[in-house]
Amino acid sequence: MKKIEDFQLTSVYKPAGDQPKAIKQLVDGINNKDRFQTLLGVTGSGKTFTMANVIQRVNMPALVIAPNKTLAAQLYAEFKEYFPKNKVEYFVSYYDYYQPEAYVPTQDLYIEKDADINKEIERLRQSTVRALIERRDVIVVASVSCIYGWQQPEDYQNNIVSVEIGQNIPRDKLIKKLVKIQFERNQYEFHPGIVRANGDVVDVFPAEREDNAVRIEFFGDEIESLKLIHPIDGSTIERIDHFIFFQAKQFVTTKKRLEEAIPEIREELREKIESFKESGKLIEAQRIEERTICDLEQLETMGVCKGVENYSRQLAGRKSGSTPSTIIDYFKPPFLMFMDESHLSIPQVGAMYKGDRSRKTTLVNYGFRLPSALDNRPLIWEEFEKKIHQAIFISATPRSFEKENSTQIVEQLIRPTGLLDPVIEIKPLEGQVKDLLKEIKKASAKQQRVLVLTLTKKMSEELSYYLLEKGVRAKYLHSGLDTLERVKILKDLRLGKYDCVVGINLLREGLDLPEVSLIAIMDADKEGFLRSNTSLIQMIGRVARHVQGKVVMYAGRITKSMQYAIDETDRRRILQENYNEINNIEPKSIKKTVKDLIEIEEDKEIEMLHEEVSKYQDATILIRELEEEMHEKAELLEFEEAAALRDKVEFIKNTIKKSIKKEK
Repeated sequence: MKKIEDFQLTSVYKPAGDQPKAIKQLVDGINNKDRFQTLLGVTGSGKTFTMANVIQRVNMPALVIAPNKTLAAQLYAEFKEYFPKNKVEYFVSYYDYYQPEAYVPTQDLYIEKDADINKEIERLRQSTVRALIERRDVIVVASVSCIYGWQQPEDYQNNIVSVEIGQNIPRDKLIKKLVKIQFERNQYEFHPGIVRANGDVVDVFPAEREDNAVRIEFFGDEIESLKLIHPIDGSTIERIDHFIFFQAKQFVTTKKRLEEAIPEIREELREKIESFKESGKLIEAQRIEERTICDLEQLETMGVCKGVENYSRQLAGRKSGSTPSTIIDYFKPPFLMFMDESHLSIPQVGAMYKGDRSRKTTLVNYGFRLPSALDNRPLIWEEFEKKIHQAIFISATPRSFEKENSTQIVEQLIRPTGLLDPVIEIKPLEGQVKDLLKEIKKASAKQQRVLVLTLTKKMSEELSYYLLEKGVRAKYLHSGLDTLERVKILKDLRLGKYDCVVGINLLREGLDLPEVSLIAIMDADKEGFLRSNTSLIQMIGRVARHVQGKVVMYAGRITKSMQYAIDETDRRRILQENYNEINNIEPKSIKKTVKDLIEIEEDKEIEMLHEEVSKYQDATILIRELEEEMHEKAELLEFEEAAALRDKVEFIKNTIKKSIKKEK
């Protein structure tokens, strides 16, 4: 176990504007044991920097919850920059695509669970768990999905395999231990979660690592040497004395737990079959029997089955209706929770349980799942609240919960940069697209960026296509794109690869894009959730980081929400102007280096492909070999692997071959 470290904040900036007062008030509140506080901070006032200073001063591990993956990725990047010597982790849903198991009775349609897991995010989740178990100087940036069930901490710690120099353990026994905690044995591919053996050498790629693996060298049954190695070329990075392997998958159970759980599942199955038969539901009785028996056979032979999470209550030894364990349980009090954009994240926590419960109840009623599947669920609000030690809600527009429950509401309205709230212009709906085109071209001529807010996904796509036809480098961005693609689009916008990005409400909260000088709000007078006073203020705030910030609202009339947003923006603008005059501050745009929000593996994959191509005198030979392998996979009906090889071939043809020719 790593000794407790102090949080060490690294920044060239010092707290300024309202920040010193806000930091002191929040720290005093924490020291006074205040359970709930609210930071009411305007966009551009440096709320993240305030959070970082609070963490450093109270020296507590922190969980930062964001309402979406994009904002979580941005906060993760910022905290990593502020705390390079401490552990900053990223914990969001690892699904790029997720279709939950469901049944539609009106159509007699069963939809099987289908998911596309992002391996990089899965690795980051495992890294989070390891960090929380091993040390205290940890900041975890998470999405609201952190309230979904995770294996209990005590079970996780029981499923470890420890190795050290001089340890006596047969090679095969060690491999079996690793396989039991869900490592996969594979001699051909080597990536996180894989173990391979060659004679007296066993290489293990821990699930949470990305750039090094562990080499275990045996002399007979004794571990003679331990090394951290490069996973590609096998070169030694560091010699070590010991290493602890944590489970490779999210859910792993012990033999003892299985022996206890399986009879419980069988008894529940018996009761459910009887219940269905008594009600005359013979089809449902047969369905639940066949499905559950199949799962039990897999659990007995392999310790896991498809949809194993539906038996998590029995496998974890919990009682019916009991609170599931989550990643929050890995934080040992005292710890601090921040709920960023709390006006969104708090309602999300409250809503997740209801949707999950409704879907699973239908599955249970029609014999697709046992009633215990209902206990595989997210937390309800009351359970979540009980897990909070001390929390700070952060929002420019806090709602009633924050106001009523916080011991104090700390205001942070002044921007250290002196930046004013943007100027707001109202323009007619008629000809709004043509006028938008002019505004974008004006901004791009000054090397500035634009965000365009629409009401629907379809509208954002069609508008981006129209702008492309007119010579604007535009890109749409909405929840239909996977996590890392959304992150990359925003990075490319900052780098100037795009002039503008078109989206819906995804662009409202917390995006730190200082190059954006214009926000265009289409159909601003369509009163509703996407055009409420809260939403409009959040939208306006996205452009408050640029000295020439401007908002254009296209509307046929001025609604109450629009008027409120305009008046509040004017009030804040006057406060900032007065502060600037008193302190002789000239407003300057915020400048931040453009970094990857998440360390995406794309560059490393390209580098690996270059290395692979360089081994051949002619890249065409490698392409031919890959194409032959692709055809073999297709003949074996392994279409997913064939598609992956096809994409690899196309990438080599279109990118690497061209770059090699240029170098020559």
